[in-house]
Amino acid sequence: MNLTIPQINGFQGTIQVPGDKSISHRALLIGAIAEGVSEIRSCSDAADPLSTLSCIKQLGIQIEEYDNCILLHGKGRRGLQEPSAPLNAGNSGTTMRLLSGILVGQNFHSVLLGDSSLCRRPMKRIIDPLQQMGANIHGTEKNTAPLSIEPVERLHSIQYTLPVPSAQVKSALLFAGLFADRLTTIIENSKTRDHTERMLGLRSVTKNGCNIVEVHSDMKIEGKKFFVPGDISAAAFFLSAALIVPGSHLTIQNVGLNPSRRRILDIFKSMGGNIQIKNEQIIEGEPICDLVVSYSELKSNLDLRGAEVVDLIDEIPILAVTALFAEGTFSIHNARELRAKETDRISAIVNNLRLLDCEVEEYDDGFAFEGKKKYLGTIIPSYNDHRIAMSFGIAGLKIPNITIENTECADISFPGFWQKLISSTKN
Repeated sequence: MNLTIPQINGFQGTIQVPGDKSISHRALLIGAIAEGVSEIRSCSDAADPLSTLSCIKQLGIQIEEYDNCILLHGKGRRGLQEPSAPLNAGNSGTTMRLLSGILVGQNFHSVLLGDSSLCRRPMKRIIDPLQQMGANIHGTEKNTAPLSIEPVERLHSIQYTLPVPSAQVKSALLFAGLFADRLTTIIENSKTRDHTERMLGLRSVTKNGCNIVEVHSDMKIEGKKFFVPGDISAAAFFLSAALIVPGSHLTIQNVGLNPSRRRILDIFKSMGGNIQIKNEQIIEGEPICDLVVSYSELKSNLDLRGAEVVDLIDEIPILAVTALFAEGTFSIHNARELRAKETDRISAIVNNLRLLDCEVEEYDDGFAFEGKKKYLGTIIPSYNDHRIAMSFGIAGLKIPNITIENTECADISFPGFWQKLISSTKN
């Protein structure tokens, strides 16, 4: 479906965004291998976490759903059952990579596959370290999915330094470490989101500028209650919309404020964004708050590199769109990882900015441009990438005659996004 974005007079009121995808995936997987019943409240109903939910059902996990709550009957680490068919991760790289870390420790054969987009994404980054642990896991000749996993007698503990910052790879290895013979140590030169460590209760330390996380196979995992806060990556679209559209004053409730995820707030504030943090609290180890955002005159002059890019990797498309309407320049480097997402996001962002008549310089690891006052309305391809579609949908709030192609791809992370976008306006 294509959608022409309406011009609006501002955002008002109070909204909520879907539950955090990263936390939802991990709550489902941890609950599956826990001993006893887990309760997950406000689990995301986006397509990606639903892929994880479907996979654990195939692995024999009994699920009860009611009143925004999932009751999950865990079977312990080695209680999963052999699936009768391949496990389909859909478009979800998180599902495929994290679940692989659990499946390599099981005593049965399994196959993980996904849609055409996911089957082009790199899996060598988990295959290599899992094989170092003794796992019998293999992909295609290009080290992509489908992934085939055969049982082994025992996994071996390793000390592994991530060559590329990736919370998915780290989490896959931490899950695999639950099935290893001793202490598994993961070292990060740039700290990535730490939901897995928090939810498993793992210890992490900083040493010589590196983040070090350890997991021992004898740790006990019991069923527990999880509350999934609103996804800050989803909230970022509405933060941007309210910042750039005059007359806006919007409250976004119950948003996760994990220190490894809040960089987008800091960047928006550094641009002059009027964003207030209210009603802060800690629920089951995760900080949560309400965000109050109002229209602001933004200035950019941002040059993002290194750890900043790691923290912002999912928000770069909407940040680039926001910078279109700020005074100054915007540049990003060290973002090569964006080329291995649902689409080549560097190429997608650059191509779409040029369609809007923005002069952009493209690099192998990023891009740069200077904001201006007038852009051209046109048809914008989404590349079937949810973050590209939603980001350039926000641009359409300020640029007349923007039409987004294949808007249904937003359901991957934000079901009902377009309806909520339009219903939150003063019109």
